[in-house]
Amino acid sequence: MSRPERTELRITDPRALRALAHPARQRVITELFSGEVLTATEAGRLCGLTPSAMSYHLRALQKWGIVEPGESGDGRERPWRATADAISITPEAHRAAGIETSRTSVHTWFAELDADLDRLATAVADGEEHGMTSRGRVWLTDAEERELREELHALARRHRGRTRRDHPEGARPWNVYALVLPAEEPDPGA
Repeated sequence: MSRPERTELRITDPRALRALAHPARQRVITELFSGEVLTATEAGRLCGLTPSAMSYHLRALQKWGIVEPGESGDGRERPWRATADAISITPEAHRAAGIETSRTSVHTWFAELDADLDRLATAVADGEEHGMTSRGRVWLTDAEERELREELHALARRHRGRTRRDHPEGARPWNVYALVLPAEEPDPGA
């Protein structure tokens, strides 16, 4: 049986980028784009918000095609889901939004990174042998950098679609960050 085609939502509109720049929206996007289907009540609980406040945020994300409502099983509260398997923001959207909005978006996007690093440090101190941090520098042409990005995406895509309700026995959630960041250019005379 073949796997269904994976889809990626590409954010190209700078106004959509601004809509993403809220911590509660980022938190619910993380859950929904990992395959979860959540009601406003469930999403609100994750974000520490009331169901009505979370409904507001979900509708704002719906406006930009980021999430969509599903069918209600019991006719009361409807579930929400991601419109794709993955989400990415194009460089054009960042440029059009301006440096401050772009910077805010990037920092909001990775707001959980500090907490994840703290959890990793605690887990390692407690004797766990799982998790990884790695840092290095490579010299790449623009074409090689694009290829590296796609290879990293492909590795993560192989495990997408697992949720808190549907995953192999013994599986636990892991946040995967793949960062390919420009390094400071060395002084050619040094």
